[in-house]
Amino acid sequence: MAIKTIIKKNTYFDSVSLMAISTEANKIELIDQVNIAMGTAKNKDVLKSVGLFTEEAAGAERGDLMIVFDVKDGCDAAEAEALVLASLDRKKESESESSDYVFASLEGACEAGESNVAVISVNGAYAARLARKALDKGLHVMLFSDNVPLEDEIALKRYAHEKGLLVMGPDCGTAVINGKGLCFANELRRGCIGIVAASGTGAQEVSCRVHGFGGGISQLIGTGGRDLSEAVGGIMMLDALQALNEDPQTKIIILVSKIPHPSVAKRIYAKIKEISKPVIISFIDGDKDEIEANGAIYAETTKRAALKAVILSGVPEESINKHALNLPLIEEVKAKLRPEQKYIRGLFCGGTICQEVYSIVRKQYPNVYSNIAHDEAYIVGPGDASREHCLIDMGDDAFTDGRPHPMIDPSLRLERIVEEAKDPEVGVIALDIILGYGSHPDPAGVTLPAIVKAKEIAAARGQHLEVLAFVLGTELDSQNFDEQCAKLDAAGVTIASSIENTGLLSAGFVAKGDK
Repeated sequence: MAIKTIIKKNTYFDSVSLMAISTEANKIELIDQVNIAMGTAKNKDVLKSVGLFTEEAAGAERGDLMIVFDVKDGCDAAEAEALVLASLDRKKESESESSDYVFASLEGACEAGESNVAVISVNGAYAARLARKALDKGLHVMLFSDNVPLEDEIALKRYAHEKGLLVMGPDCGTAVINGKGLCFANELRRGCIGIVAASGTGAQEVSCRVHGFGGGISQLIGTGGRDLSEAVGGIMMLDALQALNEDPQTKIIILVSKIPHPSVAKRIYAKIKEISKPVIISFIDGDKDEIEANGAIYAETTKRAALKAVILSGVPEESINKHALNLPLIEEVKAKLRPEQKYIRGLFCGGTICQEVYSIVRKQYPNVYSNIAHDEAYIVGPGDASREHCLIDMGDDAFTDGRPHPMIDPSLRLERIVEEAKDPEVGVIALDIILGYGSHPDPAGVTLPAIVKAKEIAAARGQHLEVLAFVLGTELDSQNFDEQCAKLDAAGVTIASSIENTGLLSAGFVAKGDK
């Protein structure tokens, strides 16, 4: 094994650009694996965990681009380096030749058009300054950037509130405004159901379930994951609720998030009492009695929230395919697994997907390890090996600081899929395959080689490894929902129809009669 490191000093690439470079570089035949990321401490930890950390990488600064790759035995390192750098140059050339308008400043973009929303995706250290400029110009802000300091978020949201503007984020992955999807969003039917979500994939899941059940979306407003913390105070959740209450297209509202801080929950319930439209709440592990006592409609999962909203919107319940849990399938898979195969390993791009599956699995198996675990004794870090039941949110900031989100560049997850298969006690690997704007153009296709290799590893020791994939998207998405499912099915992957069913199937597959 020959590891080569290239450091590009003071060279910043955004997540989308890094995705394109990584995708192309990983196709180079001379290379076993390549890691392209900004020179942050967390990215250096990732290099250590995959065996690519070098002395040159150790010296990289936060604003430097690190390109580290492992040249296959017997291959020419100089040729491999030339091919990697060529992929970098091609990305720069394609951007310079683009027919899209490219502006050198926010001021230039504002002068050229009539837009009233600014989408900001720059390094978190610089995002707040740019967001403030956009607010000064009267623009709503969708702050896609993560790793933005908490004090900056609070200041921005208070300022926006005073000006009657929205700051969606930071770390806001999804929004749909007047039918236009922003960042990670799906192609959806228009309708009368409005969504406010504190997470990106939670927003995608509930909006796709609404679409699949025959309903339609009026607006989808993201708030960012920290909005419901005590420090931020739910500023954008409250402002978004007010905006949907005033929106003539919206007749029904869905709220999706983790449980808010108690002080924030009180503000939300007080706001709901002022709203003239039905409000459905899906707080993961939320209290049914508390939610209903405050005038909202309780939904245990995102799937059930979508179903209730669609029925309220007028779609006949008898016409809806609810995708009931396939109980015979559970018994069929259980019969394939050997007695020692008793653990679930979940590797998810989406935070809400991981949270909801975690909540479902913990009801059957209390001891579940995760980077989003509530109990510190069960927390695993980005460089830690999995143990027992283990569910990882690979879209967490610890994995994305200075590198693309796994929905864009899945290379870290592909490596981990193979690693999980080496544990003979693993019975199920659960994954999400997320379609839509911004996501990888072929998420199933790029994941299949790792899935096939994982199954081969298990088969070599005489075991069946069950791979369960939840495909999140609609038939209107550019990746082609049916084709994505067909690719997975051909490789022996079981398809789940929702986050809820992903959790229930995972838990059922490894049940041994004792918990």
